[in-house]
Amino acid sequence: MELTEEQAAVRDVVREFAREEIEPTALEADRDQRFPEAVWDGLADLDLTGLTVPEDYGGYDADPVTAAVVNEEVAYGMLAVATALSVHSLATSCIAEFGSEDQRERWLPEMAAGRPVGAFALSEPHAGSNPAEMSTEARRKGDEYVIDGEKQWITNGQRAGVYVLFAKTDRDDPDSVTQFLVPGDADGLTVGEREDKLGLRASDTTSLTFDGVRIPAENRLTEEGNGLSAAFHILTGGRIAIAAQSVGLARRALEEATAYSQERDQFGGPIADIQTIRHKLAEMATRTRAARLLTRDAAQKRAGGGAALEASMAKYFASEAAMFVTNEAVQIHGGYGYVTEGEVERLYRDAKITEIYEGTTEIQKTVIARELLE
Repeated sequence: MELTEEQAAVRDVVREFAREEIEPTALEADRDQRFPEAVWDGLADLDLTGLTVPEDYGGYDADPVTAAVVNEEVAYGMLAVATALSVHSLATSCIAEFGSEDQRERWLPEMAAGRPVGAFALSEPHAGSNPAEMSTEARRKGDEYVIDGEKQWITNGQRAGVYVLFAKTDRDDPDSVTQFLVPGDADGLTVGEREDKLGLRASDTTSLTFDGVRIPAENRLTEEGNGLSAAFHILTGGRIAIAAQSVGLARRALEEATAYSQERDQFGGPIADIQTIRHKLAEMATRTRAARLLTRDAAQKRAGGGAALEASMAKYFASEAAMFVTNEAVQIHGGYGYVTEGEVERLYRDAKITEIYEGTTEIQKTVIARELLE
C-alpha cells in the first residue's frame, strides 16, 4: 500500500534519525549491554515516545500505519531501541484506552515526553504463552491492593518508572486477571538483574518481584476480571509493531548483503555476478517486501478496529522472514558474517527474538488456525 504524504514525511525523518543517531551506537551498545539513553532522548525530541498518546495529553497519537512505519525505521537502526519504544507504547496505550481521566492526566504527559519509561508486566516464569496461568495476586485491602508475585522477561525492566501490571485478584480464579499501574519506586518491588541474552543485548530485560507491594485502589486500570481481554487487545497492536520491526531488521540485512556482494571479489569478479548469490538476494528481497505488505495490511485494518488475524499473520511471516534474511546475509558474508566486528552477526542474533516475544510463531499459527476453523 502507498503511504500518504504525511506518512512518507514521517518515514523520511525517522529513517534519517535511525541512520545518523541510532545505527552508529548499535555495535557498542550491543557489546556493552547498555541502552543508549541519548538515543531515547532523541526519540522524545521527535515526539516518538508519545507515539500512542492522544494529542490532548501531549502525544503524537499516530495512526496504526504510521506507527508501523516508525517501528520499521527505528528497528533498521537497532532492534533493541525499537523494542524499548514499542513496549513503552504498549504501556501508554493501556493508560490511554483503559485509564481514568485522572490516570491519563497523571501519567501520559510525562510519558509522552519520554520519562517515566513504561513497561508491560504480563509474563511470568511459569506463565508465558498462557497468561491465564499467572500466579501474581493483587488482593483488595480497603482502599489499597496488596501485590505478591513474580514477573519475567520484562523489557525496560530497569529503566521503567511505571509498570502496567497484570495480576489476579484471586489467585485461584483464572477469570480474575486485572490491570494495574505500579510506580517504579513502590516499596516491596525488586527489579532483577539484566538477563544475559543471545541478542537484543542493549535492551534491559529483567524479572520483577512483588513482595507486599501496596498501591492505591485508584491505580487499577480495568475492572476486576477484565485485564486479560485488555492485554490481548493491546497485544494485537504490539504484534503489528514486532512485524514492522522484523521488516526493518530484514531490510537492513538485505542492504548489507547487497552492498557486500558488490564489493567482494572472488573468481575474477564481484560475487554479485554469481547466480547463486543473485538468487539469494532475490528471495531475501521478496520475503522482505511480502512481510512489509502483510504488516501494513494489518496496520490498516487495525485502524478500523480488530485485526487480530491479520496481526498474527504479519507477525508470524515477518519474524520468520527476518530470521531467513539475516541468516542468508551471514552466509553471503561468509567468515566476515560470523565475526562481531560486522553488522550482520548482530542482526542475525537479534532476529531470533522476533519469533519468540509477544507471542511465539507457534502461538501465531494457533491464532490463525482458530480464526480459519471457527
